[in-house]
Amino acid sequence: MEFLHKPVLFDETIESLDIHPDGVYIDGTAGGGGHSQAIADRLTTGKLLSIDQDPDAIKTVTERLKSYSCSVIYQANFSEMAEVAASLKLTPVDGVLLDIGVSSYQLDNPERGFSYHSDAPLDMRMSQTGVSAADLVNNLSWQELAQIISRYGEDKNARSIAKGIVKAREEKPIETTLELAEVIKESVPAAVRREQGHPARKTFQALRIEVNGELDRLSQGLDAAFSILKPGGRLAVITFHSLEDRIVKQRMALWCTGCTCPPDFPVCVCGKKPRAELLYKKGLAPSEAELEQNPRSRSARLRVCIKL
Repeated sequence: MEFLHKPVLFDETIESLDIHPDGVYIDGTAGGGGHSQAIADRLTTGKLLSIDQDPDAIKTVTERLKSYSCSVIYQANFSEMAEVAASLKLTPVDGVLLDIGVSSYQLDNPERGFSYHSDAPLDMRMSQTGVSAADLVNNLSWQELAQIISRYGEDKNARSIAKGIVKAREEKPIETTLELAEVIKESVPAAVRREQGHPARKTFQALRIEVNGELDRLSQGLDAAFSILKPGGRLAVITFHSLEDRIVKQRMALWCTGCTCPPDFPVCVCGKKPRAELLYKKGLAPSEAELEQNPRSRSARLRVCIKL
């Protein structure tokens, strides 16, 4: 299956990067290479570093950008971009793009085990290495599972789902996506099963986030990206759920915060100055036209900051 991905807020993101033909840019989540190619098309003497942890993505973007002399491709997690860029002598940079979350290819390829719509091994590893979702489901206590489902899935039925998983695995290990989806469905109240959307959605999201350490990597990646930006450089981040967006919003707000002295102080004594400014005060959401064309873009949000 070809690594295809429909980039959300595509034109808005590329425009927000304000690409200079001689600039240095990083696509920290290269995926199928759509954003990378759009950046490369705008470069002359500049450089583009495309990073992804998924070996399937690396193969695809390598083929897609093989004719671009400006292109450098590296397999790693985007949280490691500062070290990678420094090792390639590509710092400081003019812009960084992060398109966070699971790609259409990963969701639609049953073999990767991200989706409850097809039966497949319960995997969910973006890097295809390390601990899988099956390992978590079959080895963690119900308390640990409940904490993951509650924290990363924000599911109020986390306890009953976790207990249902532990009960089911006593008979046999839970090895496939549909097995897990059915256990979850049987573990929630009938009223929840009647609601729109599959009751397994939040649990699958939670397990995927835990397996890939997504929120920790996001926090590390934001700091890494900001640390290697030139003054005037831009960081553009696309998120797909509230947990991610909250981290990005708060981190950018922190960078944009100046004086923290009490309001009754006549003069500033803390000496703190803003390190960035927001390009969009509230971020950008997809247009109605894009929502019609790509329903998966519904929860997407683009936030951009400019380093001062």
